[in-house]
Amino acid sequence: MEISKLLMGFGFALTLGACATTVPGAYLESKAGFADVSNRTSASIGKRTAFAQTQAENAELKKQVHGMVYRKTILINTAVQVALLNNKGLQASYANVGLSAAEAWQQSIPENPVISIGVLGIGAAELGAYRAIEGMIATNILDAKTRKQRLALADVNFRKAQLTAVNDTLILANQTRQAWINAVASSEASSYLERAMATSDAGSELARKLGETGALNKAGQAREHAFNAELAGQLAQARLNATRAKEDLTKLMGLWGTEVDYYIPSTLPALPLSVEQISNIEGKALRNRLDLQVAKLGLEAQAAAFGLTSQTQLLTDLEIIAGFESEREYEDGKRKTEITPQVELEFAIPIYDTGKARMRKAELKYLQAVNILAERAVNIRSEARSAENSYHASYKIALHYRDVLVPLRQTVEEEGLLSYNGMITNTFELLTDVREKIGASLEAANTKRQFYMAQADLTAAIYGGGAGSGSANGEGTTLAASAGAGH
Repeated sequence: MEISKLLMGFGFALTLGACATTVPGAYLESKAGFADVSNRTSASIGKRTAFAQTQAENAELKKQVHGMVYRKTILINTAVQVALLNNKGLQASYANVGLSAAEAWQQSIPENPVISIGVLGIGAAELGAYRAIEGMIATNILDAKTRKQRLALADVNFRKAQLTAVNDTLILANQTRQAWINAVASSEASSYLERAMATSDAGSELARKLGETGALNKAGQAREHAFNAELAGQLAQARLNATRAKEDLTKLMGLWGTEVDYYIPSTLPALPLSVEQISNIEGKALRNRLDLQVAKLGLEAQAAAFGLTSQTQLLTDLEIIAGFESEREYEDGKRKTEITPQVELEFAIPIYDTGKARMRKAELKYLQAVNILAERAVNIRSEARSAENSYHASYKIALHYRDVLVPLRQTVEEEGLLSYNGMITNTFELLTDVREKIGASLEAANTKRQFYMAQADLTAAIYGGGAGSGSANGEGTTLAASAGAGH
């Protein structure tokens, strides 16, 4: 009888607690939210993503990556795909989506009740080892009252984490794309300087021999030797730049061990025949930019947090404590047990902290989010316009160097060779023409690199992913000034 009454007392107390809610299935999946991240990424850049959580999944991804890069010449799309599958920083961003799902899961269930049991009068032999039992259960009523608002806030943060993960994916894709362009362009520049070095070596050797015969004075010899020494330094720097650029690409792709044994093309692809005009680029950017969508969710999160703060402005903690006291005593020689229900209400009295400071903080955070969103929209419009202008201008500049300057230098070199064969011009003039033609080709390669960088920036301006990519936009390599010893 006593046990049944005891259970009834606890049951009465538990009914005062919050009822358990159904946890949405989206929060319970092992890769909660990742499917949406993968679909959005594929829609934006057409690349596959993967979130590896087990050793088997990691081993499978490593096998795929090895097959794509080991001792192979990788193109730009392959480099981007490898980075999206193998970069561990991106995997950490995907894990953050799961963490936000777990947080939303936790917010959707009630707070566990706290049970306390006390035994009084231990050792009272006449009462059977104890005199009384107290049992209490405490349930946070405010937790149940605010669960809806807290779950709404957690859901906003979950969706924000998904968009942030997609944006991180686009950032990595853009950085890898630019790193590949930079690595190939650096290799191409190094090859042009190697050709220039060959002609410079010939000129320096000729100057030395002419100096021995007295046909060339010391100033002319020094001029050729200085040019040769300067070009040697530039070539060494270009080779170092090419090594660093390839290592930057390797790092973004997350490669190490045998996987670093890969190759890249020796030259960038030829310029396209034409570039298309993009209509309403500002509107496209505002519709597609994920960082703007993240800022909108940040505003939504602040609105939800503001509503939660208003719910708890005065009371930050409210608990109901219910239970019973079972007391045994002897009366007229008979043992008698009396069970007394107990109910307590516990809360903090808002004497000092009336909640006004917390409300003010919530208001200012919301106002801050509004202005951040407005600024982001203005910046996105500007970035889109600037990216489009750079894209078309860099294409025209690259065409000018390819179709005008390089052919002119080619003509000068060919005519100089004809004059040399006819004994009209001297060897130094011919070498100067060759150097200037190589220099023009190097400048054309630099302008082609700038065009492909601008193309990557344009994609990032429309879809997102441009953050942190500025380091890839370094200055191109130039050829040392011609010595002109024979003039």
